[in-house]
Amino acid sequence: MSNLVERVLIIGLGLIGGSLAKALREQGCCGTVVGYDRDRDEMLAGLQLGVIDQVAENLAAEVEQANLIVLAVPVKATEEVLSQIKPYLSIETVLTDVGSTKGNVVEAARRVFGEIPDTFVPGHPIAGSEKSGVAAANSQLFNGYKVIITPLPESSASATRIVEQMWLQTGAIVLDMGVARHDEVLAATSHLPHILAFSLVDTLAKEEEKLDIFRYAAGGFRDFTRIAASDPTMWRDVCLANKEPLLKQLDSFTQGLAQLREAIEQGDSEMMLGTFTRAKAAREHFSRILSGTAYLDNMNTSNVVFRAQPGGSVTGTIRVPGDKSISHRSIMLGSLAEGVTEVTGFLEGEDALATLQAFRDMGVVIEGPHQGEVRIHGVGLHGLQAPPGPLYVGNSGTTIRLLSGLLAAQSFDTELSGDESLSKRPMERVAKPLRLMGAEIETGEGGRPPLKIKGGQSLQGIHYDMPMASAQVKSCLMLAGLYAEGTTSVTEPAPTRDHTERMLTGFGYSVGVDESTVSVQSGGKLTATNIDVPADISSATFFLVAAAITPDSDLTLEHVGINPTRVGVLNILRLMGADLELLNEREVGGEPVADIRIRYAPLKGIRVPEDQVPLAIDEFPALFVAACCAEGETVITGAEELRVKESDRIQVMVDGLKAVGADIEGTPDGAIIRGGQLTGGEVFAHGDHRIAMSFSIAALRSSGEIKINDCANVATSFPTFVDLANEVGLTIHKGEA
Repeated sequence: MSNLVERVLIIGLGLIGGSLAKALREQGCCGTVVGYDRDRDEMLAGLQLGVIDQVAENLAAEVEQANLIVLAVPVKATEEVLSQIKPYLSIETVLTDVGSTKGNVVEAARRVFGEIPDTFVPGHPIAGSEKSGVAAANSQLFNGYKVIITPLPESSASATRIVEQMWLQTGAIVLDMGVARHDEVLAATSHLPHILAFSLVDTLAKEEEKLDIFRYAAGGFRDFTRIAASDPTMWRDVCLANKEPLLKQLDSFTQGLAQLREAIEQGDSEMMLGTFTRAKAAREHFSRILSGTAYLDNMNTSNVVFRAQPGGSVTGTIRVPGDKSISHRSIMLGSLAEGVTEVTGFLEGEDALATLQAFRDMGVVIEGPHQGEVRIHGVGLHGLQAPPGPLYVGNSGTTIRLLSGLLAAQSFDTELSGDESLSKRPMERVAKPLRLMGAEIETGEGGRPPLKIKGGQSLQGIHYDMPMASAQVKSCLMLAGLYAEGTTSVTEPAPTRDHTERMLTGFGYSVGVDESTVSVQSGGKLTATNIDVPADISSATFFLVAAAITPDSDLTLEHVGINPTRVGVLNILRLMGADLELLNEREVGGEPVADIRIRYAPLKGIRVPEDQVPLAIDEFPALFVAACCAEGETVITGAEELRVKESDRIQVMVDGLKAVGADIEGTPDGAIIRGGQLTGGEVFAHGDHRIAMSFSIAALRSSGEIKINDCANVATSFPTFVDLANEVGLTIHKGEA
């Protein structure tokens, strides 16, 4: 291994400095690791314990020789140490620190140096323990934990790269953040919890019966107060160094605590339940959606890889997760209803959970989800409250577009943002007609997220002829129409899913339907109801195609939604010759459902009727795979909408299928596919869940393994996909690259 630097000097051999020194030494990524500490005994102990290679007998001489210097001293001591080493510091020596506040460190450097060196890159590892001193040094302390670096405008790219690489060598996950933002975030996530823990223990220690309090303390007390065993001097210095952001967080916490106290005093169970459910769900949801980090920007996202093995057959009886479109709408309309709505079969994927979290942020009390069950305490059409900040909706296009219509009519301002993939998707298709209704909406660059919506606008009903078929646009305008003066009507050029119309009716709100036009009038109300979410036909599609293309397959999918606006995939598969039948057809909560049995039969290529395209728009990635396994040529036209989904689904499927041996040609609005033998190979899902799952089933008819990169977003719509797939006969291994 080539050395990152020849000589690194770590000043301060406490827990952090000692652990960093030990990790770098064990990795062998630096020629020599030198340690300095004011306490000579600590230096000698570090040498004896193998934490460092050498002790710094002469600090000035070691500063002159070092290629990289790490200040691992208390934040209050930073200025003194910088002043001490300044006369001996080479202009080429990279300098960083580990302080838990950054604004005061930067100001200290400015006072010492005047002009901050371009080799200075502040940093902060989010790791530690209650132990201290070099004897507690642990080379694994940073492994899997976050380290924030805060490069300054003056920091050079080469110095930043060296500091980043140093932390990566320890196994840390490195994030990049501005100095001010760092101090605000850490005040909330680290400094405030420590202060609360110190305060709670100090308060209880003053109680008359303190011995019994501590004797009978349970796990919750121990977990929460564990950090009160940390170094008091260090935390005093942190509070002084990060005073303003910390005071802001303390004020906010105090206000929330006062509200909770009042709720307890008044017996306000609704307010207590709201606080507790929001807190529990927010912690779980954002831990999941952000892979354990509270920092939305510059995230490091793991490359989840599927390895799908060739061969096998598909048999059994399964029920796939609940319909995502209906799950979204159940939360939205349940929140706007009067009374408590109970939902079963709710899809606990990240997209639907993003909708649920958005309404919690707007003051709606929502219990669950637990095994698909959700209880929504509706606030009525005019009961939503301003969220505390921007509503982050992850990867969910449905959430951001439908919420746009709803939020355009609220009294408060809102901002809607999402992940990198969502931030590339077009939003003017909803913003433009909403502006015609009187809404004030700003889109980001190129008409994409984030969306900034100004509250307090008086909306007017309009008639809108949609230029392209889109259930999201139609639903967005219908939700805005609940608040707009007069009638809001939408005419679509081709049928799209009608879940919003059906569910509004189920909640007791009148909806007009006249051939291709739907309309609503303001002035009504939504009344709470019970919703049983059917299994998602889009999720079922992967298994339908898997069974259709694989000899000896016989699969039954239970309780699948067969809404007439969603059955394009069934019609297309039948036209291709699939052996498919509907069993036990019934209606549940206004939505038609059935069990679907599908057995293998040789498929033939067809020209897909354009009137079926809008009815199967989300299912085409899987249908591309079916066409590759059919005899003859399949021609798909009129599907240009596929190019503006989570990815350009036409191009991504064409590129990927070619990589595994398919005879396929992309066109502006579809593809021409000739059936034949697929081979193994490596493909890229581009963060698109439907692409990842489609290539997984393609392996059933390939001659070798298909490796699928960038599959993390399968969790957005189908978190149990791999388990169910393996249960019915596929062989998919999930891991990280």
